Amino acid sequence: MPKRIFVTGASGFVGAAVVEELVRRGFGVNALVNRRDLSGIAGDIRSVKGDLFDPVTLDSGMTGCDAVLHLVGIIMEQSQKGITFARIHAEGTKAAVESTRRAGIRRFIQMSALGTRENAVSTYHKTKWQGELAVRNSELDWTIIRPSMIHGPRGEFMQVEAKWARKQAPPYLFMPYFGKGFFGLGGAGGIQPVYVNEVARAFVDAIENPTTVKQTYELGGSDQLTWPRMHNIVARKLVGKNRLTMAIPAWYAKLLTKIAPAAWLPFNWDQVVMSQEENTCDLIPFERDFGWKPLGFEAAFGAYAAAL
Repeated sequence: MPKRIFVTGASGFVGAAVVEELVRRGFGVNALVNRRDLSGIAGDIRSVKGDLFDPVTLDSGMTGCDAVLHLVGIIMEQSQKGITFARIHAEGTKAAVESTRRAGIRRFIQMSALGTRENAVSTYHKTKWQGELAVRNSELDWTIIRPSMIHGPRGEFMQVEAKWARKQAPPYLFMPYFGKGFFGLGGAGGIQPVYVNEVARAFVDAIENPTTVKQTYELGGSDQLTWPRMHNIVARKLVGKNRLTMAIPAWYAKLLTKIAPAAWLPFNWDQVVMSQEENTCDLIPFERDFGWKPLGFEAAFGAYAAAL
């Protein structure tokens, strides 16, 4: 019988791509969804309505499953609604691990993030680390995957990139990034964007790959880029020429996050901090154990640019 996989965050940007990859390979899917459904994806999919903090929903949804892919994560907090990094990344992962244990499932694959570490500066990475600890300290057959920035045509960030390239969204006159120094001219951390379909491929590959058990993998595309370089790849593909790129001083952006209402800003303090760190990785361990090399950003973006 085909295996059945329980997927959290199944209706999100990455989750939907993972579900598509699972059904393409013949897996059945029990998909934990909150508001959105997966009616647009054809296959053996059972939607489980609920959230990570309803043990009855989790336990019933995992019944009959052979593995759990835990993909839930947020990049923006909504504290007034109780949606915080600590609750979703740390407490939510603990809840998923505990339910997996109760269901008698051994295989657990965790979505983390590149840059996650014990001494992280950002709350985002700190809480991702706490979630990782819940997984590592379990007796499950776990694998942790830490992707870099994930891109794809349905991703919110690439939709904004397209608007910047076409001068359809503020700041209109240039494509922005956060830069070091008083005037922002000191550059920013490097990035290694990875295509969402390849993130999905990695998660599904790991399910039946025993080499990956009890291992953590950093995952990026094969291109290491600066922010201006990425902006210009997007601009050339979409409008046929480079656009002006300009840095917003990181100190000024962080100040804004402290004094302006969160609803007024399209970014938060954590995102500014993380943009100043190197977000690149060594792909050798991943390529060795998974047997393939991710695409570079330009090649992957070129494959879907027309969809933006």
